[in-house]
Amino acid sequence: MSRATPKMRDFAERLIVYETRENKSSETKTQAAFLVGEKLRPHLAALMGNVGFRALISRALALSNAEIPWLRAVHVKADGSFEALDELGAQVDPDKIFEGRVVLLAQLLGLLVTFIGELLTLRLVREVWPKLSLNDVDLGTGDKNEKAE
Repeated sequence: MSRATPKMRDFAERLIVYETRENKSSETKTQAAFLVGEKLRPHLAALMGNVGFRALISRALALSNAEIPWLRAVHVKADGSFEALDELGAQVDPDKIFEGRVVLLAQLLGLLVTFIGELLTLRLVREVWPKLSLNDVDLGTGDKNEKAE
C-alpha cells in the first residue's frame, strides 16, 4: 500500500488546521475529527454519486490503515460516514487522532488527484473553502499538460 506523500500530508494538515480554526462549535474532538471530509462529502457526492463517494472514502481508509493501525477499527457506513469514531475518541490519544485524520485526508486528496487531476481537486477545495489561499499549494503531481488558472 502506498503512503501519503509529504506534500499531500502538508496540504491535508493545512485544511484541517484551517477548518478547526474556522469551526468554533462545541463539538467534541472525536465528532469533529473528520469534519473536513464531511464538508467535502456533498461536493464529492454531486461529482460521483453517493456510491462513488463511499467507494472513494473506503479506499482512502484502507490505504490509511497501513500507516495508522487504530484506523482499522473505523468502518464506512452505507451513507459514507464513519462508524466507531466516538468510541475511539476515548481510547486514542488526541495527537494520534490528529495524525490519523491527516493521513486519511491526505489519502482521500491523493485519490482525487489521481482520478480528476490536481487542478480540479484544488478547484473543488476552493469551492468548499473559498477564503483559504491556495496560491502556494504544490501537490507535486501536476501533469505537464495542465495549465494553472
